[in-house]
Amino acid sequence: MAAIRHRTVEANGISMHVAESGAEGDPAVVFLHGFPELWYSWRHQMAHLAARGYRCVAPDLRGYGGTAAPTDVASYTAFHVVGDVVALLDALGIQKVFVVGHDWGAIIAWYLCLFRPDRVTALVNTSVAFMRHVFIRAGASAVKPTDYFCRNYGPTYYICRFQVCTTTP
Repeated sequence: MAAIRHRTVEANGISMHVAESGAEGDPAVVFLHGFPELWYSWRHQMAHLAARGYRCVAPDLRGYGGTAAPTDVASYTAFHVVGDVVALLDALGIQKVFVVGHDWGAIIAWYLCLFRPDRVTALVNTSVAFMRHVFIRAGASAVKPTDYFCRNYGPTYYICRFQVCTTTP
């Protein structure tokens, strides 16, 4: 099994904890974890792909684990979290990646593909389909994802347990 190396990288104005495995260079895979997970969720996939010649990178995302957690809630927009991934790739000297996302990481991966398709070779997401239409009503303002989940799945849904929902089922 390939060893997993850990380091902290300055990217997009924050310190990011990163786990890496495999050889330096191409091809590279970035793994984006879900809620409430860490890089550790990807350890088996990293070992498998590193043994096949891939460079594997799995950060703790903004606000998780060993990565900085800005206190201002406005610091967690899609632009911030995708900016973190792009800045991390820049800091590691990676031009294009295979992106693998799960749960919250899948949403970030979708936005990475939308905002920066030039940095993505291919995308694999698990458990989350692209759902832009779910959060925006035709001709209306955006619906908060937490309100959508609370209304449709109830206040005990895993995401809602940590949020204040303004709507009820």
